[in-house]
Amino acid sequence: MALSIASTALSSIPTSEMNTKSLPGRVTRACLLGRSRLNATKGVSSVCEPLLPDRPLWFPGSSPPEWLDGSLPGDFGFDPLGLGSDPELLKWFAQAELMHSRWAMLAVAGILIPEWLESLGFIENFSWYDAGAREYFADPTTLFVVQLVLMGWAEGRRWADMMNPGCVDIEPTLPHKKKPKPDVGYPGGLWFDPFMWGRGSPEPVMVLRTKEIKNGRLAMLAFVGFCFQAVYTGEGPVENLMAHIADPGHHNIFSAFTSH
Repeated sequence: MALSIASTALSSIPTSEMNTKSLPGRVTRACLLGRSRLNATKGVSSVCEPLLPDRPLWFPGSSPPEWLDGSLPGDFGFDPLGLGSDPELLKWFAQAELMHSRWAMLAVAGILIPEWLESLGFIENFSWYDAGAREYFADPTTLFVVQLVLMGWAEGRRWADMMNPGCVDIEPTLPHKKKPKPDVGYPGGLWFDPFMWGRGSPEPVMVLRTKEIKNGRLAMLAFVGFCFQAVYTGEGPVENLMAHIADPGHHNIFSAFTSH
């Protein structure tokens, strides 16, 4: 699933309302020429304008597909299977990748931080790989039903927001304060953006979104790596790293395939 989502390769930096003096030559040129662009297709985001096709690409010198116009965070023109050629599917893939990225970042943090705390002696007997088999405050069936209901409610609201952006807005109405512009996948507002990092001109907003999606893609790959580590070594990532630092010649990727 991660490969099918990542293959849509979802934008870099917007072109409107930029301070072009502070940008490198290629991006500056794209900003100046972007105002006369007529053929770019508008992407999922309602906040950022697409860059020109000569933006940085995953393979220098290649031509990006016409449906990847630079309006999506992290778009480097990578879609070899043409999965994003359908505009409706592209919107779905963009949201799916965004949600997978956020869950992967939470998962990686949920693996690394407890294992690190265990190494410092703050918790005992931690293992993310068999966490589902442990005893908790409720039986597994109850936990599953509660999770199913809560996740179903959250996903239902997210789906409704995709179908009709802004229809599930919970931002309080305050006098003399303008609500953030609805943008699917980025609710913002008091509850989701209390420091107002996602407001203002499109340039810093797109930079932050690009950083998020890049970290999310890295987290998805990291989680796959953690799974392979657990299967082949029976240890966690921090434990594997410490063993590798102590003896890189005997604790490395190749030692997992050799007999003990």
